[in-house]
Amino acid sequence: MTCVKVNELLSVAGQPDAAAFAAFAADGFAAVINARPDGEEPGQPGNTAEKASAAAAGLSYSFVPVKGAEITEADIFAFQATMAQAKGPVVAHCKSGTRALTLHALGEVLDGRMKPGDVEAFGQNLGFDLAGARRFLEKRAGQAPHVTAFFEPRTCSVQYVVSAPKTKRCAIIDPVLDFDEMSGATGTANADAILAHIESEGLTVEWILDTHPHADHFSAAHYLHEKTGAPTAIGAHVTDVQTLWKEIYNWPALKTDGSQWDQLFADGDTFEIGGLKARVMFSPGHTLASITYLIGDAAFVHDTMFTPDSGTARTDFPGGSAAALWQSIQAILSLPEETRLFSGHDYQPGGRHPRWESTVAAQKRANPHIAGIDEAAFVALRQARDRTLPKPKPKLMLHALQVNIRGGRLPDPEENGRRYLKIPLDAL
Repeated sequence: MTCVKVNELLSVAGQPDAAAFAAFAADGFAAVINARPDGEEPGQPGNTAEKASAAAAGLSYSFVPVKGAEITEADIFAFQATMAQAKGPVVAHCKSGTRALTLHALGEVLDGRMKPGDVEAFGQNLGFDLAGARRFLEKRAGQAPHVTAFFEPRTCSVQYVVSAPKTKRCAIIDPVLDFDEMSGATGTANADAILAHIESEGLTVEWILDTHPHADHFSAAHYLHEKTGAPTAIGAHVTDVQTLWKEIYNWPALKTDGSQWDQLFADGDTFEIGGLKARVMFSPGHTLASITYLIGDAAFVHDTMFTPDSGTARTDFPGGSAAALWQSIQAILSLPEETRLFSGHDYQPGGRHPRWESTVAAQKRANPHIAGIDEAAFVALRQARDRTLPKPKPKLMLHALQVNIRGGRLPDPEENGRRYLKIPLDAL
């Protein structure tokens, strides 16, 4: 193993063995970042073993696994956050140290401390080939739309601001309204963070979009509509979801015509965001109403597919269907292989950092629910997996849907000025 000092706070290394962790501590390091995915080669210690070795040596430990050609902004930001939290010098490793140094160098460029044209020379001075970092920056410079993600850790939800770089127009996708089920408290911290970003970037909101009526968090669509005046939209089949849940909630007054949104999108509908072309794909299976927004080279698939190491979404909600989900996935995978796919949740398998971006090519190659199987095998796998998931379904499902099938509107206040949620007992 070779360890190369980058600066006073960071060194990068190849794969360490168990004994190296004690040596790191003896050399004054405070933390280890493992940037190597498990299973790259036989005999690799892996995340669990490294975490134990780090703990035994008194080192903090973070798992930020990346593949060289698939690094995303989420990976770069996670690396930076780990560095910022460290209580002293950090050693970051992968197989050779190249990916660890790439994450550092890209963060320096994104933060303006290094020019893109200086990246390769920076690597060469330390003995590393950072051509992959150069290619990442070249590709990023040509991408449209620009996508900024906001991860909400309570529900592991990902919210997006999708903007057209030339016109500074944007859409907000799947925003979260804060809710604490223990106290009943609501809040707008997540939505306000999105608004602060929009203001700081000088963006104008053209659309507020939901991919489906969420079962695990409240939608902030209505709140953001009131703040920005931008129209709200969702898939046209939301009316089927409203009809289904109107009966479950015994809610005679609920309108089931989708009039709670400004726009209902059907499969194939098109619209624009600051000159960027957008198309709607009906993507049922997780819910009756799920849709995908294809905006430029980016597809917002929400719960249809997660990142490749996390598989696909459950289909045991009312109206869900594993067979329908398979067909929806195949439609998404028919897009060009370089299409960026943005998921709506990440549950951080193995304790890794949150990730939300992949590509069609990566999903075909590495998602165990997709790669090398046919529809029958997928349906069997998905249904078996659903039977193992916690019951009842998401803990906020009965809370959230009565808000989300009304476009994110909280219940109307009663005569005492308070709002109340209605929870049907034994309904599911």
